[in-house]
Amino acid sequence: MVNKGTFLEQRSWKEAEQLLTASAIVVIPLGAAAKEHGYHLPLNNDLLMADYLAKEIAQRTEVVIAPTINYSYYPAFVEYPGSVSLSIETSSKMVEEICSSLAKFGPRRFYILNTGISTRTPLEKAKKALLMESVIMHYTDLHQALEQAAVKNLSSQQGGSHADEIETSMMLYIAPDRVRMDMACKDFVKDATGRLSRHQSSNTSYSPSGVWGDATLATKSKGEKIVKCLLDYIVDDIEQLRQSHL
Repeated sequence: MVNKGTFLEQRSWKEAEQLLTASAIVVIPLGAAAKEHGYHLPLNNDLLMADYLAKEIAQRTEVVIAPTINYSYYPAFVEYPGSVSLSIETSSKMVEEICSSLAKFGPRRFYILNTGISTRTPLEKAKKALLMESVIMHYTDLHQALEQAAVKNLSSQQGGSHADEIETSMMLYIAPDRVRMDMACKDFVKDATGRLSRHQSSNTSYSPSGVWGDATLATKSKGEKIVKCLLDYIVDDIEQLRQSHL
């Protein structure tokens, strides 16, 4: 299948000059390369997801896809070895400066292909700053996307939001060789609040594994339906951005 979209990093600067026009939609994937996802998923889970979604989007719609950002604001997971979280200010400024740099060559519309939840805070901050430069930036609201009825009806876990039934099912479809279902488990306490913690504390959500939900319920068939639903949501988001007025 011939891609409708193109990957900027694979082009020369002369080709980039032809691609980065005022009408171009620049998609920037955002997925953590160092963030815990339980015993059964790798630290680069979100990076794998972001890159997969970017390739699928390139087949569906005409966009310019910039290199993936693999660090951001993930404060809920800092107790787990290997997890990295930047500050809100650093995360926001990084997105803002990447968009501003590319905007100098023509594009005024950017879409952050966001695979996190806490990342919404710095992305919203960057969005407001870019608007002051007459640059429109939208981003994937992953929480909202996964709250769709078509997705929620596939889930049978009591609750969850991280390395859970939903996310593990997606990875069984996207990268099954990176999922260790023999290590999957359930960690979830209803009405708990605060960041995830390996240690029991009054102001954290206790999860010795780093899972928040029930990963044991995940299946590849659920994952396929969830991923396709998410892709439809993202493509619709991008097309709405394409129609937006500066």
